[in-house]
This record gives sequence, C-alpha cells and structure tokens, in this order.
Amino acid sequence: MVRFARVYSNVVSPPVMFAVLGLAISLWESPTWWQGLMWAAIYSFWASLAPILYIVWLLKNGRIVELHMSDTRERHLPYLSGIVLAGVAFALISLFDGPPSLRCLAMFNMVELMALAVVNIVWLISLHSTGATAVSIIAYLIFGTASLWLTVPILLSIIWVRLYLKRHTPAQVTAGLLLGAASVWLIQQIGCF
Repeated sequence: MVRFARVYSNVVSPPVMFAVLGLAISLWESPTWWQGLMWAAIYSFWASLAPILYIVWLLKNGRIVELHMSDTRERHLPYLSGIVLAGVAFALISLFDGPPSLRCLAMFNMVELMALAVVNIVWLISLHSTGATAVSIIAYLIFGTASLWLTVPILLSIIWVRLYLKRHTPAQVTAGLLLGAASVWLIQQIGCF
C-alpha cells in the first residue's frame, strides 16, 4: 500500500495535474486540435516539465536530498525557478495570442508559487493539496459542474495519500486547500477564469 501511495502521489503531483489541465484548456479554447496540442506543449514544457527537470538536476547534483523536499530550505530555488518558468510560458502565450484561459493559468502558476514561496519561509505547506484544490476550482470555472465528478475524487484521494504517507500534517493539508482556493480567487479579481 505504501508503494502504491508513493507512486500515486508522484502521478498526481502538481506539475502533472497542471499539464493535464493545460491540455484540456488548450483543446477547449483552440480553433483546431493541432493548435490546442501546440499550446498545451508550450505551456506544459515551461510550466510543468522544465521545473521538474530542474528539481531532478538539483537532486542529482546534491543540492536537495529528496524529491519531495521535506526540508523547506530546499524549496526556495525550485519555487523561484517555477515562478520564472511559468513567466516564460505566460510571455509566450501572450506574445503569440494563445488561449486566454491558458494565459491565465500560467499567470495563476506564478501567483500560486509566489504565495507558496512566502509561506515556505516559515512553514511547510502541502503543495499537492494547494495544486489539487486550484485545479479542481479552475476546471469547474472553465468546464462547469461536470468536471467536479473527476476533480473532487482526485482531490480527496490526494489529501488521503499525503496524510497516509505522513508527508504533511492535517494543518498543512488544510492550509494548502485554503491557499489553493485563495490563489484562484485572487487571479479572478483581475478577470481570469
């Protein structure tokens, strides 16, 4: 069960969830499927894959001890790089007139990562629950109520898995839920989603 929980936790990590959401948004808002795939690839590379590759590089070079970075001091560089790389995604999508909600998603990634970086200075918060909450709310705002049938069970399973693996306390998971919702609310105030 522990092995399954660890694998599942990696599969539903925030970069993966946001890449899938980016693909759905791109296909939804692009005039053709190939344009949707192109925009999804641009967003997913800069906002999801590049940050993962950077974390793997940090791990291989001994800059971080473990992939999940339980020591909050190890999270500073990954958060900073994630903000910059999401900024690159935002710039490319904006410059070449990409899907509006995808542009908002890249902007959201910057806002959420900034908030996580600030909280991280003093306290470990659940990035998984923050991301899963945000994905669930954003999917609801874009695709409607039907999306909740998929996203809410995933969100609940992520909460369970993070607690089961003892990666976070209930307070850290709850704070992640609140931060994810607050970040979506904040980005909505500038007209997104």
